[in-house]
Amino acid sequence: MAITQPLQLLAPLSGVLLPLDQVPDPVFSSRVIGDGVCIDPTSQTLCAPLSGVISNLQRSGHAVSITGEQGQQVLMHIGLDTVNLAGKGFTCLVEEGQQVSAGQPLIEFDADYLARHARSLLTLMLVVSGEAVTGLVSGSLLVELGQPVLQIEPACAEEGAKVEGAEAEALFSKPLILGNPQGLHARPAALLAQAAKGFAANICLHRRQDSANAKSLVSIMALQTVQGDVLQVSAAGADAERAIQVLVELLVSGCGEKISPAASSPEPVAARDESQETVLRGVCASPGSAVGQVLQVAERRLQISELAANPQQEREVLERALREAVRGLQQLRDNAPGEAQQEIFRAHQELLDDPSLLQQTEALIVTGKSAAFAWNSAIEVTAELFKGLGSTLLAERAVDLADVGQRVLKLILGVQEHALSLPDQAILIAEQLTPSQTASLDTAKVLGFATVGGGATSHVAILARALGLPAICGLSPRVLSLANGTRVLLDADRGELHTDPDPQRLQQLEALRQQQRLRQRQDLAQAAQPAVTRDGHHLEVTANIASLAEAEQAMSLGGEGVGLLRSEFLYQDRSHAPSPEEQAETYRAIAQALGPERNLVVRTLDVGGDKPLAYVPMDSEANPFLGLRGIRLCLERPELLREQFRAILASAGQARLHIMLPMVSQLAELRQARQLLDDEVRALGLEERPKLGIMIEVPSAALMADRFAPEVDFFSIGTNDLTQYTLAMDRDHPRLASQADSFHPSVLRLIARTVQAAHAHGKWVGVCGALASETLAVPLLLGLGVDELSVSVPLIPAIKARVRELDLSECQALAARIIDLEDAVQVREYLHKQQVAADSLVLEN
Repeated sequence: MAITQPLQLLAPLSGVLLPLDQVPDPVFSSRVIGDGVCIDPTSQTLCAPLSGVISNLQRSGHAVSITGEQGQQVLMHIGLDTVNLAGKGFTCLVEEGQQVSAGQPLIEFDADYLARHARSLLTLMLVVSGEAVTGLVSGSLLVELGQPVLQIEPACAEEGAKVEGAEAEALFSKPLILGNPQGLHARPAALLAQAAKGFAANICLHRRQDSANAKSLVSIMALQTVQGDVLQVSAAGADAERAIQVLVELLVSGCGEKISPAASSPEPVAARDESQETVLRGVCASPGSAVGQVLQVAERRLQISELAANPQQEREVLERALREAVRGLQQLRDNAPGEAQQEIFRAHQELLDDPSLLQQTEALIVTGKSAAFAWNSAIEVTAELFKGLGSTLLAERAVDLADVGQRVLKLILGVQEHALSLPDQAILIAEQLTPSQTASLDTAKVLGFATVGGGATSHVAILARALGLPAICGLSPRVLSLANGTRVLLDADRGELHTDPDPQRLQQLEALRQQQRLRQRQDLAQAAQPAVTRDGHHLEVTANIASLAEAEQAMSLGGEGVGLLRSEFLYQDRSHAPSPEEQAETYRAIAQALGPERNLVVRTLDVGGDKPLAYVPMDSEANPFLGLRGIRLCLERPELLREQFRAILASAGQARLHIMLPMVSQLAELRQARQLLDDEVRALGLEERPKLGIMIEVPSAALMADRFAPEVDFFSIGTNDLTQYTLAMDRDHPRLASQADSFHPSVLRLIARTVQAAHAHGKWVGVCGALASETLAVPLLLGLGVDELSVSVPLIPAIKARVRELDLSECQALAARIIDLEDAVQVREYLHKQQVAADSLVLEN
């Protein structure tokens, strides 16, 4: 929307006013980014020069953009080359999507730190939406914060002019890898936008599921790109092909910046990899293997008109689309194979009724925007906020939000969903699949999939496991260049995609599949038999659950109890806390399903930091994995923990109740929590406290296990977090996930140390992390002395059967040899050879 009357911009800080011509940076001084002023600051708080919405806030905190009430876009950039400080010296006081008023503080900065570490403190205020500007002061003068310094003149261009190419079919470039060390910040983004403006075509820049107008500096910066991102350029119009060629060349060259040698043009990288590597490695999202042909899957880009004449009509269109989307999600819920899968689409339905999304959409419709534009904007702003909070869980929820957003957007636009044209034996390859896409896959034709994005704990991974489809995530972007029809081997168990599979390996795989089918039938038939080794040692096999339905299923599959009840399932995906009565009733029902002879281990609330709750306000954290998580959060809010203790204690006597504390790293945390539990036990008049234990998931707890053991009744090892904290690797990081392996000898040594300390004091040790659910790990964990394995419910029969094939003394000798190996690759190879030999022996017998 063009402005219709002059608008004054206020000085965002105090200092010496300089003309842009004196800025020692040609991108700014040449007005490539936009016209405006420069201030050499004497104050240290950047304030809003106009009222509007924060349309872009760079992660590094050095730059912020505001979109005014009539569409004006103003960029403020603190210092020169400050993007390289990676956020040090800056404190952001606002967030993207926030409404701000003129004069409101936006960013605080440490002028002394910036002066020592950046090229200059000169701060720019630029109008980047193309309007003409007039200076309100002249010469090199001191200005005070809030003083009018610029005036934006009304635009002369005719409103509503049609963009050439808006109705034409868009062309897309091949994926390319961004090489700029700091992503597309102001300088390279400005050069890209300037080049794009030289073409008549409608041009977009795409990053994963997000898109930006390539002619808009603010829109490009809002993508928050980082080095290594996979980008595509699309264009629609007469000169689309030439526009794509020029912009791709500009991006590959670095948009005027020197790029990292490791991030050169994607073509030579792909050529080198194709000749040297035939195996792409990621992380297992769903186990299994398959051989088939590649089918690349890309989300269709939708054309959205921004303006609409009748707000009431747009509201009605939106309401119809929302109702139809709810019905479609209900169908997916009804057809979901289990409760966990049903809950995914229930959460999607809740998003459609989210007041924040609906309020953002309504606010834009009121200003004359179309329902499609308003809804899509609200989704994009919220999803970007999720992804920018440093939380793996919230980043995964951003995928859910985008999925819901696309569903509604297509209904608004009347775009018909077309089923994929699938070849037989298809292996799907994608930047990222959505939960809706995954749930709708035709498993008669799709044998598995591999993606660049996503994580092993995502909703897509959960759905893949429910469908029995092998899947890998976290692959190199090179996978997106594989041609359709390429024959590949998807070995999800090893997290590998073989692009030129060896025929002998394929024969071995087919033989292995036949063995696995036979084993599954045998394991299920013998599920009720105890897990006792050949030499008479009993290993308790229990279940990891998050619902009453899973508890009942676990018992039907031979589970000997529950080794991990994830109590946070009661708290998540809702706008308010569960009542004490609801909590108590749920715990009682699960305990009754187990009966008085089986263990029920309830983990207290494990949220916070990387897994926030909507109704528990928390400060933003720079590194949430090292922040207020688990027991730390609960001890900061003791009434939350007391209430949960009371609810858990309501199930006392129904099963052999155990309470487990997550993320304990210090003895003081255990003692403080134990005191709160003792208070509640006395208040309820119970004769004794239930068994109390802690999770071993941080190295400090494992190293201090000998001090913890006298004060607990048991340990349970959470190998997922223990691995990432020991190796200092995020398990869901796309480039590190394959290395963040719980089979690493350092992790195994911490397990061994924990077991030794516990047994010295007569306490038992379980493993409830993902390692316990891997049949490959069973002989190793048995040999290390673990007393209990708490596993994924469907895998209970297989884990019990594996125990029955083993000899304890042989496992102990095996563990002694393995713990001295160098890395996880060696450990896995050694165990794999042992398992192949054991499987062959079982089949012969």
